[in-house]
Amino acid sequence: MPSIPTKQDIKNASIMVVDDQEANIKVLEKTLKNDGYTNVTCVKDPREALQLYQAQTYDIVLLDLNMPYLSGYDVLDQLKQMTNGDIPMIIVLTAQIDRDSRLKALEKGARDFLTKPFDIVELLTRIYNMLESRLLQQQIQNQNKFLEAAVAERTRELEDTRKEIIRRLGRAAEYRDNETGFHIVRMSKIAGLMAHRMGLCEHDVTLIENASPMHDIGKIGIADNILLKPGKFTSTEWEQMKTHTTIGAEMLSGHDSDLLNAARIIALTHHEKWDGSGYPNALKAQDIPLYGRIVAVADVFDALTSVRPYKHAWNFEDAVNYIKDQSGSHFDPNCAEIFLSSLEDVLAIKQAYPEPDNKNITHLKQANND
Repeated sequence: MPSIPTKQDIKNASIMVVDDQEANIKVLEKTLKNDGYTNVTCVKDPREALQLYQAQTYDIVLLDLNMPYLSGYDVLDQLKQMTNGDIPMIIVLTAQIDRDSRLKALEKGARDFLTKPFDIVELLTRIYNMLESRLLQQQIQNQNKFLEAAVAERTRELEDTRKEIIRRLGRAAEYRDNETGFHIVRMSKIAGLMAHRMGLCEHDVTLIENASPMHDIGKIGIADNILLKPGKFTSTEWEQMKTHTTIGAEMLSGHDSDLLNAARIIALTHHEKWDGSGYPNALKAQDIPLYGRIVAVADVFDALTSVRPYKHAWNFEDAVNYIKDQSGSHFDPNCAEIFLSSLEDVLAIKQAYPEPDNKNITHLKQANND
């Protein structure tokens, strides 16, 4: 909890006196300094007062109403504009005693109103009380800002940790299949690039890039004798292998996180095909979630251009031609078009995250089973 401002804190607060009469200025300045206030600025020209306030925020302003160039009402209006409505503590000191003048000043943002000649003790008491309230309010605001910053930082740390866990689990799935984690880095960045080029909002672009590394997490649930089989799958084994999509979706379900929900959708649908011949649910065209359609292109392209235990890497041109040929059958034509229009950036991603030279290959599979 914020502490009550000390007397010294209050006496060190910044005070501005705005009055066109020299005699009034001298009386107020002497009164304030004799009472222990150390930071008092006196101004006779209200235009100068506004310039000073732009350079330094004052804790309280003692303001006359009837002045040349700008009235006290004008000063109140300009302070409101200058501070976006959050004007400082203002006590109006004036010889005008009519009710309308008081109401007008208060409506424009003045916090208090004293008529001249005023009682010195009453004025000093009101100034002290108002400054105590002002400084306590500032302490609360500063504490709230600190707490908001701390919460934002903690939230960022938690989100970063969540993303890192997802990336590492994605790599774990890749390593089970005897691959490096560079595939998931490249394909996720290609997917993010495509999402951006398709006009998705920044939130969705970030979401798909951070969620797509989990696309094959379900491989963790596939038995080694199938996942690591060096030869061609039997029909039964292939059906079991295809369940990595539903296993992954199940692993990622049951949480309301946008990130995990996106990862679940991608894990479940990235093997669906535009013509309905994919798996696990034979979804077709627009029935396939957009995230799955985007990742399908990014995943297949990077897999084609990467070394696998069962094949050499395709060259860039052949893989590009495959995406062209499969547009409208395997791939969403719009996703394929966006991908093909982004080849320069795709190539840059491939070059930025190359496979290590000592990639360890220990088993073979048939390409048709991928």
